[in-house]
Amino acid sequence: MSSKRTPHIDPKGEQIAETILLPGDPLRAKFIAETYLENRRCFNEVRGMYGFTGTHRGRKVSVMGTGMGIPSISLYSYELIHFFDVKNLIRVGSCGSIQEDVDLYDVVIAQGASTDSNYISQFDVPGTYAPLASYRLLEKAKRLADEHGQRNHVGNILSSDIFYNADPDALGRWAKMGILAVEMESAGLFANAAAAGVDALGIFTVSDNILAGTHTTPEERETAFTNMIEIALELA
Repeated sequence: MSSKRTPHIDPKGEQIAETILLPGDPLRAKFIAETYLENRRCFNEVRGMYGFTGTHRGRKVSVMGTGMGIPSISLYSYELIHFFDVKNLIRVGSCGSIQEDVDLYDVVIAQGASTDSNYISQFDVPGTYAPLASYRLLEKAKRLADEHGQRNHVGNILSSDIFYNADPDALGRWAKMGILAVEMESAGLFANAAAAGVDALGIFTVSDNILAGTHTTPEERETAFTNMIEIALELA
């Protein structure tokens, strides 16, 4: 058994798979494990951030919560990559649409993640770095979504540090640049993966259409986004 541990992940000898699904909510990670994974074992409970490893259709896969925001997912993804040798990191979560034709329960596959965060400044690139998903995972996810008959959109999203924005026009300006939807994590994940030479992707279900003022319930966000989860699991 491996004795690897970090201050935030303590598997106690349980294995973490090379492919991991990363929902923000640890209870969603628990739901995914209990619903989809066979022979599942809990590998993390530190700070209530549940992580599980099991098999799906004979392939080993892990799932773990990451918390909210770029700082949180960046911490966990860094440790998963550099201490536990994870190679494929797939964020699964909810997003808010800022385009009229991106509706509730549509799936958004993030090709890139624009951001208002300062996280990427640490990499000290001589310009503006554009965090992109792994094309290998992106291409396969798009094909699987089409095969499932799932209405989907591929494009740029916004990973924002701000949930309650003092500028009421901010999202409108992002929408004019073609941003499909907003969430709070993927830019940090994509940057960490790129810096380490591993693959990352973000797959989202639209939980709110911010323009239309429509939304799903917290219970639906935890349990009803099955198409997105099934697509992500097949990437393993």
